[in-house]
Amino acid sequence: MTGQSDDALFLDFDGTLVEIAPRPDQVRVAPELAPALERLRGRLGGALAVVTGRPVGVIDDFLAPARFDVAGLHGVELRIDGVQVGGRAEDHPELRARLPQLQALVADLDAVLIEDKGASVAVHWRLATPSDAERAEAAVRAVAADLAGDYRLQLGKAVGEIVPAAATKGHAIRALMQRPPYAGRRAVFLGDDRTDELAFEAVNQDGGLSIRVGPGETAAARRLADPEAVRGLLYAWAETGRFDPEALPRA
Repeated sequence: MTGQSDDALFLDFDGTLVEIAPRPDQVRVAPELAPALERLRGRLGGALAVVTGRPVGVIDDFLAPARFDVAGLHGVELRIDGVQVGGRAEDHPELRARLPQLQALVADLDAVLIEDKGASVAVHWRLATPSDAERAEAAVRAVAADLAGDYRLQLGKAVGEIVPAAATKGHAIRALMQRPPYAGRRAVFLGDDRTDELAFEAVNQDGGLSIRVGPGETAAARRLADPEAVRGLLYAWAETGRFDPEALPRA
């Protein structure tokens, strides 16, 4: 059983802290979530960060008025102790130049949404028909292939995102682990999607604890059923200061 001196906690957002919504802007955040995360951050000596494909500013909006350390856009943006670096749209002219092409490819597809994050671009097809979803995935694959080398395609649950090639959640966690208050602790990462598998692998390699949320094959060591189970674990940890990974089911 571990306590506040041992762990650095890294949390995915969609599908982990909150249930996935039909549209990214329709996510509902439990009112008790941010206060509980603030209490838990205190117990961990500040070593708590959100690691997400969302931009830092969007996480701030969802968890307002709290402000946490955030690795946004799969690590393209990084904010530690209030200081933010990376994520400027103007630093990605090749991606910006391809955006009109991507928009044209999906313009006639109902319920397909382009989410322009500046330094990355995501195409969502959760609400699309199977044929439109297939075309949407083909479109984002085609544009990503044109940008291969500098960018890569990150596939998730009914979403494909073009991100800088060097950006992964695993790299983001490792970057945070080089900085206080994270350095010298064990990394604990919770995530739910294919976008989190590289981070699970990195955390495992570094002697940390990886926890998959939901079903599916995974590199993670442990598993929680759903975001509700995640919140229950975090609320109890914040309240008691106690966390027992051995009590979690093996993945």
